[in-house]
Amino acid sequence: MKIGYFLSSEEFTPAELLEQARGAERAGFEALWISDHYHPWVDAQGQSPFVWSMIGALSQVCSLPVTTAVTCPTVRIHPAVIAQAAATSAVLHGGRFVLGVGTGEALNEHIFGDAWPQADVRLEMLEEAVEVLRALWGGGFVNHHGKHYTVEQARIYTLPDTPPPIYVSGFGPKSIDLAARIGDGYVSTMPDGEMVRRFRENGGGDKPCQAGFKAAYADSEDEGMRIAYERWPNAGVPGELSQVLPSPRHFEQAAELVKPEMLKEAFVCGNSADAHLEMIDKYAKAGFDEVYVANTGPHYQGLFDLYQREVLPRLR
Repeated sequence: MKIGYFLSSEEFTPAELLEQARGAERAGFEALWISDHYHPWVDAQGQSPFVWSMIGALSQVCSLPVTTAVTCPTVRIHPAVIAQAAATSAVLHGGRFVLGVGTGEALNEHIFGDAWPQADVRLEMLEEAVEVLRALWGGGFVNHHGKHYTVEQARIYTLPDTPPPIYVSGFGPKSIDLAARIGDGYVSTMPDGEMVRRFRENGGGDKPCQAGFKAAYADSEDEGMRIAYERWPNAGVPGELSQVLPSPRHFEQAAELVKPEMLKEAFVCGNSADAHLEMIDKYAKAGFDEVYVANTGPHYQGLFDLYQREVLPRLR
């Protein structure tokens, strides 16, 4: 299993994200995820740098492969523009770039006042957006007049030798089936073997499956839990709320119902290598090929040291 590090754009400044990328590479992580947000989930996280600027900067400070986890190429940014951004990113990273895509959240996509479509429509839009992306990466001028998008006489001149792979995020049956049908890989955040099995049996075959989890490194489990609850209470918000709530203040209101102990399944807190290995093992048993760990809070160097000293050597 490939072990990567997840850069949380919602929580860290551009300089901190670059520092983490360098630290992750030194520690022995093999790849990077980076989130794409316009807003943080809650104000306590406090950041949201533009992901395409960050991906360009990452190409200059480390050589690890980068996957967006995930970009929504349907509402906030037209797929023709995402196609150009991803192509440039693939060139800068020497082909070590994967475009992870999903149907997005109202939190980031509502900012122009567009109606937030229901889930089936968002899946339909994502499928058409992926069609536009691949057409533009094929070279030449593209004209597309679809149900959701129009592209007229558009051509991307800066292209990588090979188009970037597109990995598709999916949690419900319909989105997993779409990922299996149109994706070059699958993205999730849950160590759920049934999801992986559905992806593989419905067309995904042996395509790569990525997933990620969160940690809060600290001197004790209780201190890590305190940090996790302070920075990411939204991790305990259930159901479809994460897709439909429109602003950080709404997530803060919903998170008032979340208790610290409700985050235990979502986070590895403290400084135990065994706890990290146990979590990674859940994803391995679920069938994932790659797993990415994010650190919340200020002690990310402690997490890097832990992985370099104890976690990665035991995995290898």
